[in-house]
Amino acid sequence: MKKTKSNLTSDGIKIIEHVVLKNDPARKKRVEKYMKQLEIGQQIYDLRQKAGLTQAELADMVGTTHSVISRLEDADYEGHSLKMLQRIASCLGKRLTVRIEDRPVLRRRAVG
Repeated sequence: MKKTKSNLTSDGIKIIEHVVLKNDPARKKRVEKYMKQLEIGQQIYDLRQKAGLTQAELADMVGTTHSVISRLEDADYEGHSLKMLQRIASCLGKRLTVRIEDRPVLRRRAVG
């Protein structure tokens, strides 16, 4: 199929889906998992920064070590426990909520 301006896209999500994920369900699952880990780590970091705390200070409040907080803030960390997240939320004056939702369906349109 000849590429024309009408079937080209500048939508970053569509390009990633086409070039990186290549409609591969296993790849999509790994990306979704990584994005969740990244989101949790970023939330912990953002909340800690907003509270004006160092990792060591938050660790003392939570009753753990600086290295544990560092790992929790790392996007590659896979061991987030609800108990630890609850302790962090409580120390920062927040409430932890957990929801189970439908997964979004990724579009399956080809990018030209």
